Amino acid sequence: MLGRMLPLVCLLLAVHIAPNGASPEYRQPQLAAGDGMVAVTFGADNAIYFSASRDQGKTFSTPVKVAEAPKLMLGRHRGPRIAITPAAIVISAVVAEAPPAAQPGPHKHVTPTSGDLKAWRSTDGGKTWSAGVAINDVAAAAREGLHSMASGGGVVFATWLDLRSKGTRLYGSVSTDGGATWSKNRLVYESPSGTICQCCHPTAVIDSKGQIHVMWRNALEGNRDMYAAVSRDGGQSFGAASKLGGQSWKLEACPMDGGGLAASGTRILAAWRRESTVYVSEPDKAERRIGDGKDPALAVAGGRAAVAWSEGAALRAWREGQAAPETLAG
Repeated sequence: MLGRMLPLVCLLLAVHIAPNGASPEYRQPQLAAGDGMVAVTFGADNAIYFSASRDQGKTFSTPVKVAEAPKLMLGRHRGPRIAITPAAIVISAVVAEAPPAAQPGPHKHVTPTSGDLKAWRSTDGGKTWSAGVAINDVAAAAREGLHSMASGGGVVFATWLDLRSKGTRLYGSVSTDGGATWSKNRLVYESPSGTICQCCHPTAVIDSKGQIHVMWRNALEGNRDMYAAVSRDGGQSFGAASKLGGQSWKLEACPMDGGGLAASGTRILAAWRRESTVYVSEPDKAERRIGDGKDPALAVAGGRAAVAWSEGAALRAWREGQAAPETLAG
C-alpha cells in the first residue's frame, strides 16, 4: 500500500531524479508502484524518459530515454503516463508528426493537426524499450494530447480525448498483454451538447474487482462539471455517466484541470476542482470542500485518501482524517 502514497511522499522528500547541470527542462512527471519498484516517467523537449527506485523512493536510477518523436505533447497535464503490469512496464504518450498549432490564451482553443496515443513497453525492468504502438485506431484522433492510463488485474486501460469526428468525445482501449497490443477503440462517453470539455485531462483507475472507472470534465448545457462512468465488462462498454458534486460551474472556457481518481479495494475516491475550490467525493455521496486552489492530485493508502494541489505559489496537502490542509511548500 505504500506505493499508492508515493506521489505525495516524493513531494515531501524532494527526491532528485533528473541530472544536474545544463539539460532540457524535465516536465509532467508521473509515478507508478508495484513489483518492488517505484517507476517514474517524464518528458523533456520531445523525448520520454524512465527512472526507477527499488528502495521505496529514496533513490532513483539514471533516467533512460524511452523514445523520441518530432513532437511530444507536454504541458497542462499532457505528457507520458506509466503502469506496472505482470508482463511489462508500460509507458503511454501522445506524439505528433508536426508541431501543434498555437493555443493563444485561456479562452481560445486551436486544435492541433496531428497526434496519436502510443504505448512503449519494457520487459527487462526499464533497461530497454520496444518501439511505440498506436492505441487510437483512427489516425490523429488523439491529437488533443490529453489521456490517462491505469492497470490492474493484468489489464491496462487507456482513455483519451478523441477528435475522430466533430466535437470532443471520450474513447478507451484495453491491453491484456502488457501493452503489446490494444483492443478496438470503444466510446466511453459523448455529450448530448456535442462535446465534453476540450482540454481537461481524463482520469482512469481499476478497482480490486477489475471494474474500470473513468472521470472527466463535461461540457453540458454550458456547465463544466465532473462526470464519471464505470465499465464492469473489462472496458467493452460503460454505464451511464453520473455527475460529481451538487452544484454546477457555468463557464464558457476550459479550466485545463481534470482532477484525480483512486481506488481502495472497491472504494472509489475523486478529487476535483469547481471554480477556485478543491473537493473530494465518493459515488452517491456529497462532496467535501478541502481547500482553495487548482490541479489536485489524489493517492490512497490504507484506505485513507491524500490530496495535493496548488494554491497560488504554494503546494497544499490534505489527508483523510485531518481537519484542515497543510502547506508542503510555500
